[in-house]
Amino acid sequence: MNRILLLAALFAGLLAVPARAQTMVGDWTVEKREKDTHCNASRGYKDKEDDNHQYGMVLTYSTDRIVVVVVYDGWEWEKTGEILEAEFSTDKSDILKTSKWEVMDKNTVRGIFEFDQSLLDKLTKAKRLHIDFDDDEDESIEFEMPRAAEAMAALKFCEENRK
Repeated sequence: MNRILLLAALFAGLLAVPARAQTMVGDWTVEKREKDTHCNASRGYKDKEDDNHQYGMVLTYSTDRIVVVVVYDGWEWEKTGEILEAEFSTDKSDILKTSKWEVMDKNTVRGIFEFDQSLLDKLTKAKRLHIDFDDDEDESIEFEMPRAAEAMAALKFCEENRK
């Protein structure tokens, strides 16, 4: 009888403590970190066809915004804070003919977009993400997005259940 009461108390304790959500979907990590307000999905990889350059991406959204951060160790942006314009698309569809990306550091750009469910739907269906910078064709990038639908579903679940 004491074991049953102990197990019941432990189970109740687990339900009372908010879980730190972290899920792996292939090589995507979907999580809500303590310091963040919203959940994010992140993925990094090396591309053997591109001299083993490292790529990274973080996706997050709220009811107001969708944020996409892309990291590529082959970039050498010079001006942090500079705003770049680019065509933003996937292998399946155009997202925005003109989008704005802020240079975060020499290897990182961030796009912040008004929330639009159709944008999330397009990312969900993507196998590759394309950012085609207007001023510099050499800096344009294609990012692989395997299992995007599963990662976006996990991100949605995390976001709907965050505390």
